[in-house]
Amino acid sequence: MSLIDTYRAYRARPKAIRRTDLASQWQLMWWRFRKHRMAMLGMILLGLFGVCVLFPEPISPYAPFERNSKYVAGAPMMPHFFEADGTFHPRPFVYGVKSERDPVTLKLRHTRDETKIWEIAFFVKGDPYHLFGLIPLDIHLFGTREGFIHLFGTDFTGLDIFSRTIHACRVSLSVGLVGVLVSFVLGAAIGGAAGYFGGQFDNIVMRIIEFIRSIPTLPLWLALAAALPRDWGPLPTYLAVTAILALLGWTWLARTVRSKLLATRHEDFVLAAKLSGCSDSRIIRRHLLPSFMSYLIVDTSIAFPEILLAETSLSFLGLGLREPVESWGVLLYAAQSIRSVDQAPWLMIPGLFVIVAVLAFNFLGDGLRDAADPYSK
Repeated sequence: MSLIDTYRAYRARPKAIRRTDLASQWQLMWWRFRKHRMAMLGMILLGLFGVCVLFPEPISPYAPFERNSKYVAGAPMMPHFFEADGTFHPRPFVYGVKSERDPVTLKLRHTRDETKIWEIAFFVKGDPYHLFGLIPLDIHLFGTREGFIHLFGTDFTGLDIFSRTIHACRVSLSVGLVGVLVSFVLGAAIGGAAGYFGGQFDNIVMRIIEFIRSIPTLPLWLALAAALPRDWGPLPTYLAVTAILALLGWTWLARTVRSKLLATRHEDFVLAAKLSGCSDSRIIRRHLLPSFMSYLIVDTSIAFPEILLAETSLSFLGLGLREPVESWGVLLYAAQSIRSVDQAPWLMIPGLFVIVAVLAFNFLGDGLRDAADPYSK
């Protein structure tokens, strides 16, 4: 056999079938996503936040407005497995607390009492609540059968910071989620229509976007939030703040969608769709928008932290959500004074939840952006 015949036989041999050859588009995206370790970490963290959003009552050892008059402005209580003399306890515990007043300043001080050991139990009975507002229960994830436990300490009124922070996950994350959904729909619809049809409609949309974006963001948020009536209840205030953040957050996505549609509306697949009788809305929704889905994913993942930080900032300044609504910004509002930072720095712990949530969404967005195009190197 000649060299040419050998080469032809080598090229004609049956090739081994790889699993990527038979995988669907969604399978390829999932395999690509799993390789992004930081994105997987972000998804796990967001999953934990999702559990807190769904089940804050059983996770929290106390109700958000249950006061402990015996431990006002108390420091975080850390679980232990070893006593001071080195004795090991198979069940975690916290030390008891002794409260006494300073004879000079009359300030109530709390010190650890190593003679008292309060064991931490799981799935204990506590304050009754209604799961999802329907199912009456009184089981909590953890607690103590004697004494009390405050993992994040208490504020100046004796409220448990850990319980309030877990309950605040529901409001803070829901504001970001609803705001992102509304911004995504408005940005994709308005930007898509402007980029696809062009002409006078495109000019009007772009002038509106430029006008909104020319106004400084923070002063605009402050002005609109300050215009809300102070006598509004928790629900109207929540809906108003969410609407304000959503209606001001669609402009960036709209500009991205418009620029992409301007570049792709004259492609061959768009002409083929028109010749097939597809309507303009179907062409935009089923052909043009999916062609740059990775860009939409990136913009959406960036928009969520922005709306979350905006709500936290407004509530921190006292212009957003207010008591009795529980949000991370409302909790941080109590930590804005020098007295709070000096005497009770643990009041700033909810800020760590904001940082972790923002980083988790950024990590997830990076992974989804790479997975949206599984064929790229």
